[in-house]
Amino acid sequence: MNDQPKIHAAPAVQPPFAEPGVPQIRNINWAGTWALYAKEVRRFMKVQLQTVWAPAITTLMFLIIFIVALGGSGRTVTLRGEAVPFADFIAPGLIIMGMINACFANASFALMVGKVQGTLVDYLMPPIAVGELLFALVASSVTRAVFVGFALWGAMALWPGVHVTPAHLWAVLWFGLLGTSFIAFLGVLTSIWAEKFDHGAAITNFVISPLALLSGTFYSIDRLPPLFQAISHANPFFYIISGFRYGFVAAADVNVLAASSVLLGLNLVLGGLCYTLLRRGWKIKA
Repeated sequence: MNDQPKIHAAPAVQPPFAEPGVPQIRNINWAGTWALYAKEVRRFMKVQLQTVWAPAITTLMFLIIFIVALGGSGRTVTLRGEAVPFADFIAPGLIIMGMINACFANASFALMVGKVQGTLVDYLMPPIAVGELLFALVASSVTRAVFVGFALWGAMALWPGVHVTPAHLWAVLWFGLLGTSFIAFLGVLTSIWAEKFDHGAAITNFVISPLALLSGTFYSIDRLPPLFQAISHANPFFYIISGFRYGFVAAADVNVLAASSVLLGLNLVLGGLCYTLLRRGWKIKA
């Protein structure tokens, strides 16, 4: 018999670091998220004449028409008992409306074009989580909206008779962020659902544009009958425009705190819905 004591091999100890050349991702994949965000920003900046400057110029035409053609420079609009020059009233609404349109166009394009061109795998294969994917898509869309907003603000600041100096900068930043984030989530939701460009165009023409134009951009809802005032309060775009306008003229059609609460709640609901659908792969994964 072999009386030699048995020697048991010690369990292998896992190295504290990954093997050389093998990436190890902990918690948040910052590199992957930044790469996707930068890719989306470069995508619209390569054609910035179409994605940034053209929407800004188109929206600026509304300002010229209303002020020059309709003689709006001598008019005033009453917001909760305070008279505001018509040019100062309409300018913030046009800025945020241009930002809304640009933001939705960017957010509704990414996944949809991947389906059409067969490149959707480029969004699904990288080692990034669902939340990171959603954040990169939303952040890039908000970035495009910011570029359009600055282009519009700069042009309107140089236009004679228009004053776009912020009275409450925090309101401009807060409602600009909440509003464009909400639109970006709506665009991502459309991009998940849409299977061809006609679907995205239908949402733009029959949902986004009517809601933006009928949200008090060109008028105060105090002039509307009670029924239409109630309908306007059911329009989420109304809270975006009213809160953003408050940042410039220190007056709004609605309580700013209430508008902020509504938009914050809508962002949470739409963000959660987009996250759930992306995680389940609805209309994305076979």
